[in-house]
Amino acid sequence: MKMISSRENRLVKETVELHEARGRKRLQRFMVEGLRSCETFLNSKRFELVHVIVTAANEEWAQGLGIEDDKIIGVFDTVMKKISAATTPSGICAVFAMPAPSDLPKFTNGIVLAKIQDPGNMGTLIRTATAFGSMVVVVDSVDIFSPKVIQASAGTIADCNLVRMGWNELIDQAKINKISLVALTVEGGEPISKFSGDKWLLVVGNEANGLPEAWLEQCNARVTLPMPGGTESMNAAVAGSIALYAFTQK
Repeated sequence: MKMISSRENRLVKETVELHEARGRKRLQRFMVEGLRSCETFLNSKRFELVHVIVTAANEEWAQGLGIEDDKIIGVFDTVMKKISAATTPSGICAVFAMPAPSDLPKFTNGIVLAKIQDPGNMGTLIRTATAFGSMVVVVDSVDIFSPKVIQASAGTIADCNLVRMGWNELIDQAKINKISLVALTVEGGEPISKFSGDKWLLVVGNEANGLPEAWLEQCNARVTLPMPGGTESMNAAVAGSIALYAFTQK
């Protein structure tokens, strides 16, 4: 395995560009870090592998997956520290081609992530939805191909029934598919137990401001989680995960 020792190598610089949305857009690639996330993406077969980048200690891992030798790139630990978006690099990184826009999937019950800006919240909610077999609709939120989102999702983006669209398009699709949009609000909503629709999408809004009022008015129903402990609110990822679980158990 050829080893890259220079932090100024062109491939290294291009990989670092993938930390930012503009770099991902320019190169039409995204990066995945960590053994678990990389294996999830590789096993999904839904994304085209460009190459894997590993430290010497992880060469055997890459070869064990049957990856072609010309797609395995070795780097010194100091170079991996530059490439990695993580505080503590795992020594394993994979670069994939950005997928082409896909046709609309079959709509099923799930969650809408509207104006979510924190990568950790986005990744956690995608991971939760995937665990429950729920679809994910992303509207005007943080880039799902951000390394931090992928890391927080534990790579489950690769297995998720996920689609990105604008709010107006979501409204149209909800009408066509006869799906109720149910807004999760901090206060003023009904208990989830009182919602009786069979086809639904739970809508979780921005961490600080919730859903824009105009969007809230276009939802078919509102639900609120009871908080008898007196807490003012919960983290978006926690509240969304609890609410999604409650809906899937109805």
